[in-house]
Amino acid sequence: MFMPLSRAADVPDSEQVSKLLAEVKSQAYLLRDDAHLLESYTRSDISRETQSRTVSDVKSHVNGMGKTLTELDKAKDTASPWQVAAINRIEPFLRELADNTSRAIEYINSGPKNYKTGEYKDYIEANADVSSGLFSLVSDFVDYGNHKDRMQRLAARLEVSPK
Repeated sequence: MFMPLSRAADVPDSEQVSKLLAEVKSQAYLLRDDAHLLESYTRSDISRETQSRTVSDVKSHVNGMGKTLTELDKAKDTASPWQVAAINRIEPFLRELADNTSRAIEYINSGPKNYKTGEYKDYIEANADVSSGLFSLVSDFVDYGNHKDRMQRLAARLEVSPK
């Protein structure tokens, strides 16, 4: 969505999009924790069943974030430019997480020893890295929105221009 600079500054933040971004932040936090837990399993002798359950948890988080991203995409028309940028930047992370998770599940389901292969571990390690990057990205955008809001409220109270 391209918007001329003069109009971009006039578009207010969407409260709905801000709430959905905060939801994505919470989801990304849980995803990051489970992805790192699963990655720690690849360095120890944790059972296939335990790893399978944790991969399923990661899949659930990714699917939940996918649903929230769908809601964000629907709300893009009401979003401010920085919110649109946030939505656009989340999608590639989520796509990579979904691909890696699907491949990891294929390895676990294809045989009792396949979860110990280097390829499986590569997908799990990649998910740990990508989930950390996603959480950091979303946290930064949510923090930006919160600080921007605060600055605007202070400017109004002080009767000065926030620009």
